[in-house]
Amino acid sequence: MNWRLSRTMVVISVILALGYGYVAWRLASSPIAAIALAVPFLMVWILPAVYWAGNRENRTKADEALHIASYLCMAWLSFLVVLCLARDALLLGMTLLPFFPRLHAYVLHAGPHWVLGGSLLALVMGAIAALRGPVVRTIDVPVEGLDAQLDGLRIVQISDLHVGLTIRGGYVRRVVRLANALSPDIVALTGDLVDGRVERLAPHVAPLAELEPASRVFFVPGNHEYYSGAKAWMAHFRTLGVRVLLNESVHLTHGDARLVVGGIGDPAASMYEPSERPRPELAVAPEAGRVFRLLLAHNPKLAPLAEQAGFDLQLSGHTHAGQFFPWTLAVQLVHAPHVVGLSRRGRMWVYVSPGTGSWGPPVRFGTEPELTLVRLVRTAAQPRISPAQ
Repeated sequence: MNWRLSRTMVVISVILALGYGYVAWRLASSPIAAIALAVPFLMVWILPAVYWAGNRENRTKADEALHIASYLCMAWLSFLVVLCLARDALLLGMTLLPFFPRLHAYVLHAGPHWVLGGSLLALVMGAIAALRGPVVRTIDVPVEGLDAQLDGLRIVQISDLHVGLTIRGGYVRRVVRLANALSPDIVALTGDLVDGRVERLAPHVAPLAELEPASRVFFVPGNHEYYSGAKAWMAHFRTLGVRVLLNESVHLTHGDARLVVGGIGDPAASMYEPSERPRPELAVAPEAGRVFRLLLAHNPKLAPLAEQAGFDLQLSGHTHAGQFFPWTLAVQLVHAPHVVGLSRRGRMWVYVSPGTGSWGPPVRFGTEPELTLVRLVRTAAQPRISPAQ
């Protein structure tokens, strides 16, 4: 175990211990209840302790079942702690302003049941929202100096599918059908498509070979590709007819207009393949002159480098928009100002997808998985985000 992982395990263990102590103190009415509440915390702890720190491979059905249970416990405990805190805040307020003694007594005695029931309901609703598949959202991006023949250019973005334990081949086929129905001119796969090795997940990503137009499907690796064996995955995606862009670019034509599509590596490459660290200056193709430049970059934190290099639009993912409450709030602290949706970095637009799938817990609460259609429009137009379909 390296020192970074050791430190992470200490932090995770302390957080889980404190969380358990608080929840057991506020909700457990007996030693048996306290022991029962310890189980989901233990399930969450096992995943980093045994699999991440212990380098244990996820090979068997039992391993997969344990992973799914652990991820579901992560989401459930998040809801449980939030509702527990909300109950305590309500009790404190009624203690300071004792106008409703009967309500105070009800919240005090019946509150634990509402907290437990509410957290389970939120978990079920979040799982349904995650697994029913992505909505289609259309984004109109005005570009200064855009060639008239690029007006209306259609780019479909698929990001953060996280094919693995809960996102399987059926989900991927659904995404591909939706994407092809949008008649894109370019398809951008902006990283974190997989969570696992090629030999285990190859059948489930196979539908990506059916994306159209076949010659204009581009991929950049995200941090999870590096966790899962980026070199093997990039080689496999090439066999599916997907063009991998790693600190490089391609020159395209649309009608008589020219454009550049660049792609860069992920910051996680520094831990695995330092030569693949993100370098937008290698993907900007200055020799193309004054043309529209699109950058595919998994991590939106790379926007300052991309804008400095001279790109007009960056498509990213990575944040999942927090995926479910309360992480929808926490992600604002880490990734602002490019958290989700359309924003600016100087003269460059940045669009951050909330993800087409879901990582870890198959749960969405306060967000929804998205398949994005980005349309380029002339400067006279205003940015527009259409309602999800």
